[in-house]
Amino acid sequence: MRFETLSVFPQVFAPYLDESIMGRAQRRGIFEFCAYDLRDWTHDRHRTVDDAPFGGGQGMLMKPAPIFEAVRAISAMHEERPHVVFFSPCGERYDESAARRLAAMDRVLLVCGRYEGMDERAYELADETLSLGDYVLTGGELAALVVIDSVVRLLPGALGDEKSAEDESFSDGLLEYAQYTRPANFEGLEVPPVLLSGDHAAVRAWRRRSSVERTALWRPDLLEGAELTEEERAWAREAAKGPLGEGEAEKAD
Repeated sequence: MRFETLSVFPQVFAPYLDESIMGRAQRRGIFEFCAYDLRDWTHDRHRTVDDAPFGGGQGMLMKPAPIFEAVRAISAMHEERPHVVFFSPCGERYDESAARRLAAMDRVLLVCGRYEGMDERAYELADETLSLGDYVLTGGELAALVVIDSVVRLLPGALGDEKSAEDESFSDGLLEYAQYTRPANFEGLEVPPVLLSGDHAAVRAWRRRSSVERTALWRPDLLEGAELTEEERAWAREAAKGPLGEGEAEKAD
């Protein structure tokens, strides 16, 4: 898979994408990455990419001409045209299903806005427009990094353990179950005994219930789209009534 970004700060990507899981995945050829500088498609001595908005108002807008020229030029650099993604509060809310959809593509170009946004005509170039949430960032570079990270970890071999991406929050429409590590007792806070039992079937059952209960407490909106049994829906209803975890230690006994 090939990721490309178009922004006025192309240098911000490498420090993150060259390290840890992302860096190893690149070195192993699981994905390729290239950052393009939008200013390379300007034609004045100041390399200007923004201008004042018509009608007045605060801030500056990104001009359409460099964006159109850049996206068209980048798209023609390889035989396969990229899937072009823009970011905007008007876009579709980005989630795990969107990450999985992008992970099935061969080439994705992420166009990063700055300033007060882009000239509306630039969005004509987008195959889709995404929003990370109901908040404002100073630029689209962070949004692009979030998308790249969340997609790359779904690619075969990126995490090393092929099951890792399957056993995470949102992979089955629910939050991930509670997890613990050593010591078993930390300042009087104990790990649920079932996790120390060595009974793998019991551990799986506990984790499933923990996942349902945590989702009911913290993200009940996710339950509507989750595939739950009647028993699991009963767990969710009970969990929503009281503090998380009150019943988990009892169930583990």
